[in-house]
Amino acid sequence: MTLGLEQLRRCNVAVDLGAARTRVYLKDTGLVVDEPSIVALNTHTGSLIAVGSLADGMAGRTPKHIRVVRPISGGTVVDIDMAQRMLRHLVSQKLRKAWRRSPVLRAAVCIPHDSEPIAQRAAVETLTGLGARRVELVDTLIAAAVGCGLPVEQPEASMIVVCGAASTQVAVLSLGSIVAAEKVLVGGDAIDYAVVQHVRNQHELMLPTQGLHPLHLALRAVPSPESTEVRGRDVATGLSRTVRVSTAHVREAINTPLTAVLDAIGRVLRECPPDLVADLGVRGLTLAGGSAVLPGLDSMIRTGTGMPVQIAKDPDVCAVVGLGAMMEGKVEPLHLDPLEVDPS
Repeated sequence: MTLGLEQLRRCNVAVDLGAARTRVYLKDTGLVVDEPSIVALNTHTGSLIAVGSLADGMAGRTPKHIRVVRPISGGTVVDIDMAQRMLRHLVSQKLRKAWRRSPVLRAAVCIPHDSEPIAQRAAVETLTGLGARRVELVDTLIAAAVGCGLPVEQPEASMIVVCGAASTQVAVLSLGSIVAAEKVLVGGDAIDYAVVQHVRNQHELMLPTQGLHPLHLALRAVPSPESTEVRGRDVATGLSRTVRVSTAHVREAINTPLTAVLDAIGRVLRECPPDLVADLGVRGLTLAGGSAVLPGLDSMIRTGTGMPVQIAKDPDVCAVVGLGAMMEGKVEPLHLDPLEVDPS
């Protein structure tokens, strides 16, 4: 991490290309872009109609000649050209000029843990296509841990669980490096899918994307209401219909995908030395990422591991804020100088 910090301090901009949202952090300025990673495309002309929040509002509501595209999946760029066009529109002309004030634009980008070389290359090509002369790749787990304020550079255990839209990453860090880590393809999208399937099976109702919002609010409420009213499309007739859904049954439906996260945490702990696990028994773990506030996730982990669990402040932007902190020199590594050999 020491060598990485030296390179990161030369960067001008930090980017977090997430499956749900794209965030850009400008050095000495802060977070300047935080928009959904989505574009709306006219298939007849190939031109972009909308980007970010405006395109997100079009999802599921477009005619045949308009296609809504997500160029990033699971933190990996799957369509380089579309990702470049999306970033170019999200970053205003004024900001693009600020990027070029330095003779050599250097960018830092978060990548998922253990990402394939082809995925790393896609991230680099996306930013070089926008003018970056050099691109530094930083593990999302380390960036998020720094953004949460965890003492990752110290010889003590720090555990981070980054819950994204498409995947969840778990790691234990010490001395600025990852000791053990796991990645599971379960995130906010999988939780939403479990809820949609439950409502379809139990009530024969297809929920739209925005139809999940009342259920999310009900599950997070303290105390939770016994049932929640939702509106969707009847499977048989195709007509709009409203039903009342049991909050307890929905909570049971999401337990299955959440269990995969708990299993990943157990595997990571089994790979760690006992001393680090003992540290975690006192310090606990931190939840970060846009899906960290999934209802029931923190309580399930707390019950399953017996460790303290806390949700980071502003968990959705921890990764890009941590990357910005390293870029601005706010993180100092623990210097370990070689010991001199005693000639006697």
